[in-house]
Amino acid sequence: MKLNEDGTYTGFIKVHLKLRRPVTVPTGIRPQSIYDALKEVNLADMTDKRTSFYLPLDAIKQLHISSTTTVSEVIQGLLKKFMVVDNPQKFALFKEMRKDGQVLFQKLPLTEYPLYLRLLAGPDTDVLSFVLKENETGEVEWDAFSIPELQNFLMILDKEEKDKIQQVHRKYERFKQRLQQTLKEARGKPG
Repeated sequence: MKLNEDGTYTGFIKVHLKLRRPVTVPTGIRPQSIYDALKEVNLADMTDKRTSFYLPLDAIKQLHISSTTTVSEVIQGLLKKFMVVDNPQKFALFKEMRKDGQVLFQKLPLTEYPLYLRLLAGPDTDVLSFVLKENETGEVEWDAFSIPELQNFLMILDKEEKDKIQQVHRKYERFKQRLQQTLKEARGKPG
């Protein structure tokens, strides 16, 4: 880490990407050049074509940040580096700690300063490391999804509903056939 004259400091943090779901990226554009980065050109805004794919599990990305960089800015920076166009609210930064042979994850507030946490923990990544994961709030944040994603969810739900209805129909059709067979057999018997 480097201490600046104004009292802030800069340094690197490593972030492990542990994403289980695909991410959305623009298609048909060239990778970002140094010129684009310096001019802060966002190539993802230049096309409406999108595709989804899975990032390699447990990929590691190093970020150079300052002591004033928040968790929210780290998430946005990571998404920009990978040209991910998904809403940043879909993701959360966790601190991973190892204690008594257990791995513990704690979701960091968006206003936390990761470089400060790194400074307090020291350089040992067994003591503290950072992980980007899906934001599992328990409640779905529908505002974070695009219209095509929401339409895709509806298609999936419609298909699941139709499949479930067919299962129920088949189950009761078999039950009805067995019941009719039993009644037919019972008619021939006295009693």
